[in-house]
Amino acid sequence: MEKNAYPLIEKRENGTQKRSGDDEERGRTEEFDPFANRDEKTSTTDCDTLMHLLKACLGSGILSMPDAFKNAGFLIGLISTFLVAFICTHCSYILVKCAHVLYYRCEKKQMSFAEVAENAFSTGPQWGRKFSKPFGYLIKFCLFITYFGAVSVYSVIIAENIKQVLNYHFETDIEVRVLIACLLIPLILICWIPNLKYLAPFSMVANGFMGISLAITFYYLIKNFRPLSEVPMIAPIGNFPNFVSITIFAIEAIGVIMPLENKMKNPKNFLGTFGILNKGMFGATVIYAIVGFLGYCAYINKTEASITLNFPPEEIPSQIAKIFIGLAVLVTFGLQFYVVLDIAWNSMKHHFESRPTIANYVLRTILVICSVLLAIVVPTISPFVGLIGAVCFTILGLLIPVAIEMITFWDEGFGPFNWIIIKNIIIVIVGLIAAVSGANGSLTQIFSIYVN
Repeated sequence: MEKNAYPLIEKRENGTQKRSGDDEERGRTEEFDPFANRDEKTSTTDCDTLMHLLKACLGSGILSMPDAFKNAGFLIGLISTFLVAFICTHCSYILVKCAHVLYYRCEKKQMSFAEVAENAFSTGPQWGRKFSKPFGYLIKFCLFITYFGAVSVYSVIIAENIKQVLNYHFETDIEVRVLIACLLIPLILICWIPNLKYLAPFSMVANGFMGISLAITFYYLIKNFRPLSEVPMIAPIGNFPNFVSITIFAIEAIGVIMPLENKMKNPKNFLGTFGILNKGMFGATVIYAIVGFLGYCAYINKTEASITLNFPPEEIPSQIAKIFIGLAVLVTFGLQFYVVLDIAWNSMKHHFESRPTIANYVLRTILVICSVLLAIVVPTISPFVGLIGAVCFTILGLLIPVAIEMITFWDEGFGPFNWIIIKNIIIVIVGLIAAVSGANGSLTQIFSIYVN
């Protein structure tokens, strides 16, 4: 193999790209430009895409970062947060990088996550082509299960935050199932928004809600901040896998990466040193690290799974933070739901070619109803989704992008000293640690709830 990393396509003076000899033998035209003529009516601007990416990253998982730091110590937690985020960002980067290469190789203008994997294997080495369809099905299955479970839990998170505030003011104990049922109509209306372009204003509003909630959170964290001499720098090494699992689950947004790129007016701006991906992920990581550090230093071993549970329920700022977090998650429901809808609709839209719009909205409604019903039936679904998420998010966010990269550049080489192989082995090890530790933690919760 040649000792170079990404020589599959080379820039031409006219701005198009020239393919390798294999592609030219297949009759591919050199003039094909996959980034031209995107639909401007539904395409998103760079700013819209950045807002969506930030909203996808800055979800309710940020409130779990102090608990993650409790499993690492403040010093190891700070360093490891950036390392884990770097790995997650890199895996998202190589997914989009491979997609851009495959656009030219297959002469397509856009692909879903599953289609990137299918085309990588179908155009890769002969021995791997039989895995094309199975990999596509695996990705669709993991994406659907993970994000459908996530949106079900989001309705529980919204209801729980509202419940805490209502219970304090009305001195009663409102059944969380009732509040979840009340969310059905608002959730259906949000999920009726036709595409990501029209979700952008909602993402901006949700970011505002989350920003206010984080400001209040910082107020409590700074108010209760302990001297660093009282805070452990390093936690027991046996707890570190839990830190990795929580952080990956919180930061990972692999499911929305390709939908966001597909809807961009200028998809080339998604990558690059100062591209949308790097800017969004870096900003989110800084916030995650600050919240984790301050939260752990404020409450140390008393840190709860969600840091808002440490706040005094009788204070107005605490109540505002919980309400705004609920509203932010309400909007996030629509963004994460888009992944579920995309998978379900693409698998059945060929059956409704006569009336696709009506069928699409009926499908949206059914999916929302099913997710809400699941949350009503099992409002303690979080451990189950944690189990699915720990395994599926690790497979989707770390292991599969690595496999796609290896297959896409199999005939091109893996760089000097095969550094790409070494790098990918490290990512696989991190992924396996996260999957095993996350599954173990979730199974422990499940047994404690349903067995004991």
